[in-house]
This record gives sequence, C-alpha cells and structure tokens, in this order.
Amino acid sequence: MTTPARPLSVHDWDVLIEDFQDSGAPRDWFTSVFSTDSLPDLALSSLLKKEFPLPSKLSILVFLDEFSETLFDRRGDETFDRLVDALRAIVQSPTDGSNGLKEQALISFTSVLVAVGSFSVRHVEAVVDLLLALVNRPNHGFDRQARAVACECLRQLERAFPGLLSDVAGHLWSLCQAERTHAVQAYLLLFTTVVYNVVNQKLKVSLLSTSVPLVPFNAPPNLGQSQGLGPDQKELRRTLAFMLESPYLFTSCAMMEFMGMVVPLASALELQASMLKVQFLGMIYSFDPMLCHVVLLMYTQFPDAFEGQEKDIMRRLMLLSKETQIYLVFRLLALHWLMGLFNKVMLSGEVGKRKSVLEMGRKFHPGVFDPLALKALKLDMLVQCYVGLSGGGDNGKSSELLQECLVSVSDFKWLPPWSSETGGLLVDMTSQFQILVPVVVSFIDRLINCEKHQWLGERFLQTIDEKLLPKLEKSCLLTAYFPLLHRIAENDTIPPSRLIVLLTKFVLTLVDKRGYDVGLKLWDQGTEVLGICRTLLSHHKSSRLFLGLSRLLSLMCLYFPDLDVRDNARIYLRMLVCIPGRRLKNILKPADTVSPSTHSSAFFTVQSPRFRHDPNKSWNLSSYIHLERVTSLLVKQSWSLSLPSLGVGNDGYSIIESKVQVDEVEADSSSQELLQLLPESRRIESGKPTLRVMDAKIAEILERLRRYFSVVPDLRHMPGIKVRINCTLRLDAEPYSSIWGSQTQSPELDKVDSSPPALFATVVKFSSSAPYGSIPSCRIPFLLGETQGDKNVQGSLDIVLLGDAPKEEEKDGLGGGASVTVELEPREPTPGLVEVSMEANAESGQMIQGKLESVPVGIEDMFLKALAPPDEHEDTIPSYYSDLFNALWEVCGSSSSTAHETFALKGGKTAAAISGTRSVKLLEVPAETVIQASELHLAPFVVAITGEQLVNIVREGGIIENILWQEEEEGRGQGTASSSMGTSGSNRDPLRLTYIGYGDDQEVPMSRSRGKLGKIKMLMFLPPRYHLLFEMEVGEGSTLVHIRTDYWPCLAYVDDYLEALFLL
Repeated sequence: MTTPARPLSVHDWDVLIEDFQDSGAPRDWFTSVFSTDSLPDLALSSLLKKEFPLPSKLSILVFLDEFSETLFDRRGDETFDRLVDALRAIVQSPTDGSNGLKEQALISFTSVLVAVGSFSVRHVEAVVDLLLALVNRPNHGFDRQARAVACECLRQLERAFPGLLSDVAGHLWSLCQAERTHAVQAYLLLFTTVVYNVVNQKLKVSLLSTSVPLVPFNAPPNLGQSQGLGPDQKELRRTLAFMLESPYLFTSCAMMEFMGMVVPLASALELQASMLKVQFLGMIYSFDPMLCHVVLLMYTQFPDAFEGQEKDIMRRLMLLSKETQIYLVFRLLALHWLMGLFNKVMLSGEVGKRKSVLEMGRKFHPGVFDPLALKALKLDMLVQCYVGLSGGGDNGKSSELLQECLVSVSDFKWLPPWSSETGGLLVDMTSQFQILVPVVVSFIDRLINCEKHQWLGERFLQTIDEKLLPKLEKSCLLTAYFPLLHRIAENDTIPPSRLIVLLTKFVLTLVDKRGYDVGLKLWDQGTEVLGICRTLLSHHKSSRLFLGLSRLLSLMCLYFPDLDVRDNARIYLRMLVCIPGRRLKNILKPADTVSPSTHSSAFFTVQSPRFRHDPNKSWNLSSYIHLERVTSLLVKQSWSLSLPSLGVGNDGYSIIESKVQVDEVEADSSSQELLQLLPESRRIESGKPTLRVMDAKIAEILERLRRYFSVVPDLRHMPGIKVRINCTLRLDAEPYSSIWGSQTQSPELDKVDSSPPALFATVVKFSSSAPYGSIPSCRIPFLLGETQGDKNVQGSLDIVLLGDAPKEEEKDGLGGGASVTVELEPREPTPGLVEVSMEANAESGQMIQGKLESVPVGIEDMFLKALAPPDEHEDTIPSYYSDLFNALWEVCGSSSSTAHETFALKGGKTAAAISGTRSVKLLEVPAETVIQASELHLAPFVVAITGEQLVNIVREGGIIENILWQEEEEGRGQGTASSSMGTSGSNRDPLRLTYIGYGDDQEVPMSRSRGKLGKIKMLMFLPPRYHLLFEMEVGEGSTLVHIRTDYWPCLAYVDDYLEALFLL
C-alpha cells in the first residue's frame, strides 16, 4: 500500500467523520487525494500523535467503532497488527487516567474484533493478553475504571467466542476474591459469563484452579467445540455458592445481567429454587423496575417455588401502579406484568387463586387523577377479570364486577379518532381563560416531540390557527397568547397568512398608543412581535411570507413608537429583501434553540450618551474609592531587596542567579542523567565535575527530591503557581457625591431623597514592577456606595500589632463592597507593591478613571503549602511532608555531596539545582506565645512536632492536625553533624547570622537553660520553586529558630516577619 500524500488534520477528520455519518462513505475531496483503504492507517497514526487534541482522538475512536465493518472488513493481517500495536501503545502510555482515552480505545478496538471476522486467532490472543495484563492488578485504585472497562471488553469477547477464557477461569476466580474497589462488579460479571459458557458448552475445565499462566495468553485449541463432559459438579456448586454471595455488589442493570446467567446455571445443577427465592424475593419490594423484573424472571422459571406467594407479588405490583411519584412508564409496566400474571392464574384453573384475582380486580378502578393511558389499561384489566370470571362459572360475581366497571366509565365521553370536538373544546377554553395558555403549550410540545403523536399535535395547531386566531383580533390581551403564536410560527405545515395579519392589526393598535407609562411596555411587546417574525423567517420559505411580512416590518420600522424596535425591524426587513432564504435560515439558526425572552439582546446594546473623561475630578480617586486587603499584613514592607543584573557576556545573569538561585538547564533527552551545564562565569565552584560516591542516605534523599520536583511546574514552559490576595473594593458615598453629585442626579429627582450612588461596569487593572508576571484585571458590574462609618484607621507603622489587627467586617447585601482577587504568578518570591488603576461609569454616563492606593504584597503572601504527587495516598501525606522537610533541610545545608545534583521539573524539559543557605533567630518570648502564633498564622505549614511536652500541648489545642508527631526527642548528634557541614561550606553562604561566636546550627546555651519543650518543623513553598524551612527549638522562656532556604534574599524579610509574629 502506498504511503498517504499527507496526514489528515483535525479539520479534515471532522469533515470526514461528518461525511461518513451523512452518506456512509468519503466524498470526492478525500478520494481524489487518498485511498479508502488507507483510512485505518491514517486513523491509527493520528491516534499516536502526541500533539493531536484529545477530543479529536476520541472522535476517531468512536468513528472506528461505528464504521468498523466498512473500514476493516477483508483487511489483511498487517492492518490488524497495526491495530493491536496502536492499542498497546495507548494502554501503556503514562496518563493521569482522567481523560478517558484508554477506556475508549479498549471499547472501540474490542468492538472492531467482535464485529469484523477477517482477523486471525493471534490477534485475539494479543488483545486478550493486553486486557488480562491490565485486569491482573486488583485493588490498584488509580486505574480502577480502566480495569472495569477491560473486564467488560473481555466479557464481550467471551460472549462472541464462547470458551475463550475457559482455561484461565481459576485466575479470574482469584481476582474476584481479591478485588475490593467498585470494579469488583465487572470482575464478577466476567467470571459469571465464563462459568456460564463452560456449562453451556460442556467444557471439561477446572473453574477454581488452573496450571495455565494468566499471561501470556493462548486460546484453547478446541475453541468453539463441545467436549460433552462439562465441569466438575462439586466445583460448579462451590462456584455458584460464591456467586450467590455477591448480589449486593451489583447495580440494578448488573443484577439483570447476573440473574440472566445464574438462573440457567441453577436449572442445569437442578438446584433447589427455594434458595434463590429466599435470597432474591425481597427485591420485589424495591421501586426499581429492573429488580422487580429479576424476581418475575425467577417466578416464570421456577413457578413451583413461589407457590402461595403469587398474591403477594400481585399486590406489590398493584401498589407500584398506584405510586404517583414514580414515572408513568413504570406504572404502566407494572400493570402489564399484572395482566400477564392474571392470565397465568386464570389458566391454572385453581378456585382459590381465581377468587384472589376477583378481590384484587375490584381495586383497579380508574382514579380521578390517573393519566389517560393508565385509566385505559386499568379498564382493560377490569374487562379481563370479568371475562375470566364469567368463563369460570362465577356469573354473579362477574356481573357485579361488570356493573362496577360500567359505573367507573359512565362519565367518560367516547369520540371517534376523526372527531375534532376535543380540539374545539380546548380552543374555547383557551380563548376564555388566558391562564390555560401555558398548559396548552406544554400539551402541544408533548405531542410534537412524540413521533407517534406528532400528526395529532400538528392537527391541533392547525385547529388553533383556524378557530382561535380570528377570535384574538379584537382581544386586548394578545400578549398572553404569544407562546402559542411562536408554536404556530415554528410549524411549516400551517400557512403564515393568518398569523401575519393578526400581528399587523396588533401593531396598528400599538402605534396609536401614547402616554408616559407605555414606553417600556411598548418595547416589550414590539420585541415579542419581532421574535415571532424571526421565527417565521427561520422556518418558512421567504417566498411564502415575503409580501405580508415585508408590509408588517415596513410598518414597524416607520411608525412604531420605540426607537430600538424600529431599528431591529429595519434590520429584519433588509435581511428579508437582500439575503436568500437558505442563507437567511443559517444566519438565524441560533433562534431555534433560544426561547423567546422578555429581554432582547438589543436592550443591552442601546447606545447611551457618551461623556468625556474629566481628569480634574479623578485625580484624588483614592480618597473615596478604597481597595483594601481582607487580611492585613503583619509587616508593611516599605522596601524591597532588588539586586541589579551583572551582565556577563550575552547571558545577563543576575547576582541571585549566579549565587544561590535554583538554576535551570535544558534536559537532554538522549542522556540518562540530568547534568547542570552553566557558563564558566556562572560556576559557583571552579573545576570540572567529578565522579562521586554517595551512600544510601544521600541516594534516598535525591530520589525523594526528584519525585517532589517532578510535580513542580516549569515556569518557562507552562503556567506557574498562582498567589491570590483577596481584597475588598468600597465606595464612600459622601465624598463621591460631593464631587460627582451635580451630574449623577437628574433634575427631576432634585426634590426627592437621593439613593446611595453607584458605579457601573467597573474595571480594576493591576501592574507591578516586582516580578509578578501579568496580573489579570477584575470586572465588577455594579458597586453601590456606602456611608462613612466608624472605621479603625491604622497608622503608618511598619509593623502591625498582632492584637490590633483589624477584623474583617461582616458584609451583607450590596452595601459591603465588592470582592476583588489579585492573582499573581511570581517569578521570584519577593515582597512588593501592586499598582491599581480603575475605570468605571457613573450613573450619568460620565467616565471615571484614575489610580487607587497600591496593594502591598508581603513575604507571608508567598507562603504556600508544598506540592504533593497525585499518587500519594492521604494516609501517607504527613510522613511525605516530614520526609520532604528532612530532605530539603539536608540539601539546603550546603552539603557537598549534593551540590552538583539537578532535579527535573514537571514536563521534563528543565532541571533545577539547589544551593541553600542558613541562619538563626533567637526569640525571647514564652512558649505559649510561640505556640499560639504558630497555630494562628503558620498551622498549614507545620509538618512535624517533636518532644513529648510540646506534642501534648499542641495536640490539646486541636488546631494543628495531619502532621507527624514524635514524642521522643531527636538526638543531639544530628545538630552537631549539621554544624560541621555548615562549617565546611561556609564560604558559599551569601548571608550568615551568628550569635556570640556560635555556628549557624549550633545550640545556643541561653535557650537550653530555660527548659526545652521540643521542636516545631515548618516547610513553606515559595513560588515558583523555592522553599523556606523553620526548625523552632521551643523553650519555656525563649525559642531558637533555625532557618534554611534555597533562596537567600528572603532572609532579609524573615527577620522582620518573625519579630512581628512573636515578639510584639
């Protein structure tokens, strides 16, 4: 086969699939370039392209399934080899399991094998081998949905080729016992199908044990041939007992499938039907029709086992037919089941059962509020009971039943099918009572949407057009009938002449209306008339309605009082005159799916008068429009550490990048290890990288960090992690009115008490010189002013007292301000200011523009919880964060054993290298203050607490949860080791704080003398990929905070933050 000229694009596939759905074959644009035989190869190659969008791949898979006979019939082995290879590539590809591609591929390719018969046995073996390998992972929660789909695919293959999986029945039995997720239903159905085929084909195989391995799979040599012996009866009974213990795991549809196979198995074993009855009879009392059908299936198969309980079953079905809260179709189905049971009882000839039918038959009189179909079926049952009793000799009782039946239908009026009396009655009632219009419209919709009764709905609409519209010409309440007029306009079987004449007369009455109170009402009525005109244009030929509709639209665009309606009528008139009918219908096509509304889109596009911006009034905008943070900062940062870039060659790396910033390097796909390749001017340490020997501890740390960094987004190639700051936008009414009040109030309302002012269509824009990326704007449709209340005005202190932090006021209604979210994407975790500008419209249409007060961003805004891999279980999250803290603590300690290591970020295109630094901070505060402040501000970042006393205190508080608790104090050897490492790498640390000659991580004697309670370990993620670690040695009178980070500039802000948090 020749290679295709070019691959198909996404658009080509959309057009090709649509062509197949329309005509079942490709059109000339495809056959002139490609061969029809190349379609399977083109489809498989598109499925394996990574850049191909997921929706298109799903559409191609459904296309292969739907047209499998056309695409794969009489194909050679090469085509099916490529099919199996494509399935293996899709199933074994690493995905998150949530897009459904694997599941749809399994379903489509299995359907191809079942529908097409030109493949060989080895292709079936290859597909079954792949499915069994996927199924053979019980209790693996990540792919449980894929495993359930694989079981269903194996079941369909087993049904298509009976006995295919007979040799591995023992493995399937073990998998059913081991599975504990919701996929166990699919496992049980697969095993039941295999057992059913083994019994039906009389195959001599073991059901509970096997010596054949599960994979690789080989089809039985005698596939499709009966051996005439069958399985061991003892094993079969044990298998059936196991299957009967699991019905509670099935849904109603699965129970239907299950019982359809179990009942024949029970018959083959000559099992006592009473066992099935005891276990499954209770399902008749459910409201699920599928479960009721299962019980009736057993009843028809084992009638002797249900001897004496027919009356209970019939009574339950009768009660189901009277339950008004269930669907009508289920109530009708219950009556049909009853009718079948009545026939069986009548034919049995037993007198006792016939009497019970007579007593029950008297309870089937039609109710007043029963639907018509239900009444008719109940009458049929009454007549059937009468016929059965009269044939059995019970003439007295049967005549009594007949008399009751006639009384129940005495108020009914029977009409022939061709009678139009019902339509005339509905027309008369609708013309007298406008409240019935929605009911009639709903009735018409039900008839039109039903394929069987569509003709009846169209006939009823024609009756309304002929008899109701002439009565509405003199009615002043025509607007109540607009929904009916829309239904008439949608039906192309009704001539539109009467409707257009009626609308023309209605518009003439509106043209003569005048008055100050009819403006909005005229616009509403005119818009409804134009909506009906649009419906006519969408459903009728232009030649059919051109003359009458052009006159109506001309009348509206010339004389209608409302300007907006006149403009829209002029647009429709030009479309009717200038655009051909088919193209016009395509333009107006969305009107078919949009219900008529009282608010037309033109209402929102009315051009309001424009006012120029007045800069003299907007210069002090921040004095009466306030954008405030919901949560105040502990430290109001008035400065920011900004290091200038030092150009080195053409690289232009900054000091931060050349010293301690996590360096990024492109990952080479051909290499097995990620190496840090930096320019010579950026090398932290001179000399070539050398081979290193690392112990098991370092290897474990590196492996843990590689797993962690694999979920950290690469800012260069994908969106970064967002930092969101919640703010509130308020408008002070008094100062705003003093500046803009002269133009916002109309002259007619000067004498009336004015309502609070408001701003409309407010757009708040953000910008910043800090590395925060592009900050999206915020749109506020309506902002109501509020009076100036008693507000706690904070001073210009750099540090806010913790006890005096302003509390967020409770806001209700429109007077509490609008919520605004500032969304940052930091390139560096540094504090800064976000400049704010806004645009809004005043009530008079005046445009308001200006700048507001900047929003401060503190170092605490950058504190985020570290990311966790998606496959990490919730039970192991505390230990995961504790291990991650220990790994980062070790790496940030300037350890030479990990200095040259790199870690691939998410996506695998970029790697990062860590170079950390350390510091300490002594806090002369009691332990109670440290614990309370940590619980209030840093609780989400606590990963572990050590020390029995400290653990007991924090646990009693109940605020910090889901962390690692270590009641035994860690040994001092670890701190000593950290200190020795810090001394060896002190030349690389850009910033270092020491106390009284002690090293960074050495223990300060003054904190030891006051009673050590334990340690609190905290891990803060600093976007985009940095970290800040605290290890607090909490004492009774003081606390020593050991600090480590891989972004040393943040230490300039941590000192002030800790003082604001604990000391003041």
